[in-house]
Amino acid sequence: MKPSLSCVLGLLALLLCSATGSRAADEEFATFLRKFTSSAAFQYSRIKFPLRSPIVLLEEDGETERTFPFTREKWPLLDRESLIEEHITEDDGGSYTSRFTVNEPAHKEFVSGYDETEPTLTVTFDLIDGCWYVTDCYTDWFNFDLPASELENTLADIEESNRLFMEEHP
Repeated sequence: MKPSLSCVLGLLALLLCSATGSRAADEEFATFLRKFTSSAAFQYSRIKFPLRSPIVLLEEDGETERTFPFTREKWPLLDRESLIEEHITEDDGGSYTSRFTVNEPAHKEFVSGYDETEPTLTVTFDLIDGCWYVTDCYTDWFNFDLPASELENTLADIEESNRLFMEEHP
């Protein structure tokens, strides 16, 4: 039986990272980010599942919280446009900002959303053993307005979105 391409790429990434253990050989973040947003297999290999923060949704009563581990099956693949730093002022005066709010040598946090509201995306990257990984994320796919009863429908939408991403960026 042939190993899947994602397994082979994941193993290759692991071998490359373990071979670059010294700080002088740390992976460049820009190179990592370019690979991360252009290859589904690479992206999946560089996320520490389950993520630190679980997904928190409300039950139908609007008060009872349910938590779900943020696992691979719930991950919406991120394209290049998702992680571009920009500031857009819209015609109605609204302002959308996406940027790295923390940009340290071994820890980065990317946040995007409208300035007057909660972020729509927050992604935490950490340098671990010389390689960059996503260690936490909040995505508007699972915002607090999503009832827990709608999780399965949302996961089906994410699965379709991921399928399309994988066709273009295997």
